Amino acid sequence: MNRVFDLFLTFAKIGLFTFGGGYAMIAIIENICVERKKWLSHDELLNITVIAESTPGSIAINCATYTGYKKAKFAGALAATIGIVLPSFIVIYLISMFFNNFLEISIIANAFKGIKIAVGILILDAALTMIKKMHKKNLPKIIMVSSCCIMLCINFFAWNFSSINLMILAGMGSLLIFVCFDIPKQKDCQNK
Repeated sequence: MNRVFDLFLTFAKIGLFTFGGGYAMIAIIENICVERKKWLSHDELLNITVIAESTPGSIAINCATYTGYKKAKFAGALAATIGIVLPSFIVIYLISMFFNNFLEISIIANAFKGIKIAVGILILDAALTMIKKMHKKNLPKIIMVSSCCIMLCINFFAWNFSSINLMILAGMGSLLIFVCFDIPKQKDCQNK
């Protein structure tokens, strides 16, 4: 029961003190769950992030659910998920009650401008940390640089190209690379 409560409190703190959504929370989740509490390895967090990108829901919620399930099965998954969602829900609910007057307060409006910058820095920090710890193979580097260039071109030239189509193309490309390069290697290993 202590582990379930610890999961709830940990993810409630992450949910309460992180602005900017799931991408901004990744750096905090890594700091707490990987480095301090050692609940996950860095590779597991990378895998969760990749899977969370292609599944419904927020990255942070998916990370919390996975971590909770790994540490305390269903009860842990439920506690971690509620922990990360509840603070945001309460804050948004309170803001919505007073929203008409909320953004008119100059301190609040200026705070949100500062929060935008902080969120950008948190996202950049998470990306740089993941890049530094990425396996040093050529294929992941090529995929990363190609994806970045394609997204920059789409945004820079304002091409009307759906990110869903880009994800489908990336999945098909990954499958093609796997079929062309990994399956022949596995057959060679089995023949020996």
